[in-house]
Amino acid sequence: MTLVWLDDLRLNAELTGPATAPPLILIHGLGLDLRLWDALLPRLRTRTLRLDLRGHGASDTPAPPYAMGAMIRDVERLMTHFALKDAVVLGAGEGGLIVQGLAVKRLDLVRAMVLTGSATRFANPSVWQARLSRLRDHGPDLDAECAALLGPRWRDLPDGTTVRSLLGHTRPEGWTGFASAVATADFYQTTATLQLPTLVLAGADDRKTPPDVQRELADLVAGTSFQLIRGGTHLAMLTQLDRFAEALNGFLARIGHV
Repeated sequence: MTLVWLDDLRLNAELTGPATAPPLILIHGLGLDLRLWDALLPRLRTRTLRLDLRGHGASDTPAPPYAMGAMIRDVERLMTHFALKDAVVLGAGEGGLIVQGLAVKRLDLVRAMVLTGSATRFANPSVWQARLSRLRDHGPDLDAECAALLGPRWRDLPDGTTVRSLLGHTRPEGWTGFASAVATADFYQTTATLQLPTLVLAGADDRKTPPDVQRELADLVAGTSFQLIRGGTHLAMLTQLDRFAEALNGFLARIGHV
C-alpha cells in the first residue's frame, strides 16, 4: 500500500495486477476501507486500484464536513497520479455516489460503472441530519451498522467480526465527514444523463439499499444490466463472493474490458 501525496492530503492506495491489464477502480462505502475488497482481488484479471477514502483507513482525516465534490476529486486525482483512464469504476454503497459523480464529470476516465448496494441518493436530508447528530454525540452504533450491512444474524457470519473491525477502525471525523457529503447528495438528474455501460449488482437480502431501490437506479441509465445476487447482503462481495465475482467478471468480458 502507498500513501499518495496530493495537494492537500495523503490518500492510501494500492495498485495491483499486470501493468498492461485494463484498469478497475474499487471504491468502498461509509465507515469501511480498501480491505473490503481483499477476498475479491484474487478473482480479478485487471489493473486494480483500491483506495481508502479521506477519513477512512490509512488516509488522512481532514476536519469534517466533507463535500461530495472533494471526494470525487480525490479519486480523479488518484487516477491521474497512476495514469489510469478508460477505467471501469466499481462503487459499493455510498461509494457509488462518488462513481456516479466521477462518470458525469470525467467520461474520459470512466468507461463503465458497476454499482452495488447503491442509489442516486440515500434517504432525505432530515434523516441524515438526525444521524449526523447521533454520530457527533455518540459515534457510530457498530452493532446497528453491522446489521444494516450484513443482516440481523451478522454475528453468525464468517465476515461479521471482520466488518465490525473495519467499522471500528474508522475515525469519528471520517464518519461525520463522509456522512455530511452523503446527506445532501442527489445524483438523480445527472445520473439520468449518462450513457455508458453499467452493471447494478444487488444483493437479494440487502436491507440497507433494498433491491427495488437498486432496480430504480438501473432503470435510470439506458442499457444498464441489473443482476440480483441470491443470498447477497449489502456487502455481497463478502457474503456471496463467488456469485459477485462471476457477475463482475462476466460484465467485464461482455463489454470487452478483459
